[in-house]
Amino acid sequence: MVWFDMDNVLYSKVDERPQDCGISDLMKEKIAAYFRKLGLPDEEARSLHHHYYTEYGLAIRGLVRHHDVDPLDYDKECDAALPLEEVLKFNPELKAMLQDIDRTKYRVWALTNAYVNHAVRVLKLLQLDDQFEGVVSCDYGAGEFSCKPEAEFFNEALAAGNQLDPSKNYFVDDSALNIRGAHSLKWGHCVLFDEQGNEVEKLGGLEKLDTLDGKVSVISDVLGTPSSL
Repeated sequence: MVWFDMDNVLYSKVDERPQDCGISDLMKEKIAAYFRKLGLPDEEARSLHHHYYTEYGLAIRGLVRHHDVDPLDYDKECDAALPLEEVLKFNPELKAMLQDIDRTKYRVWALTNAYVNHAVRVLKLLQLDDQFEGVVSCDYGAGEFSCKPEAEFFNEALAAGNQLDPSKNYFVDDSALNIRGAHSLKWGHCVLFDEQGNEVEKLGGLEKLDTLDGKVSVISDVLGTPSSL
């Protein structure tokens, strides 16, 4: 079974057009504005954003736990407020890559820390919704919810995909934290998509180990995925 993270994997983290900021920067702006809405000064907001992302894998997880924030309100103000229609564009090479994956051998699912509405929106805008058999996303409506890199979330994904043998999973993500999480659960092949070369050091050398507990590798171009299956 093949799992792709979505944001910053199915599209570039940095927009090609110099007059526009990339989606990653747009998201940081939205999150910063949300922290300010909570009455937090910019410096404290930046520190907490980094801390919550590092600690929980997702800023909203920290906001829910420590600031009594409604995840659905956060989604409305942040993910749902992104002008994705102006930024995301169809990439025929990416679609061809997904079509090249042998579906008689592999099922292809998306695994994202975003809310389901954002996930569906992104896939439709990229014209890739027909390439994924299913999507596992965070249940913001539950209030307290799990997310990558938590074992609970990865295990929920395996149950949703009816693939209970972790060694038979191939997982692509742009976060070293998430790769480490899946690898610790013995997922078969965990691939760090490190577009800008600034994540690999966070793997702590996992990509250099020859282990029976699962393989970890690093790519800088997601289009090479089928050749490494």
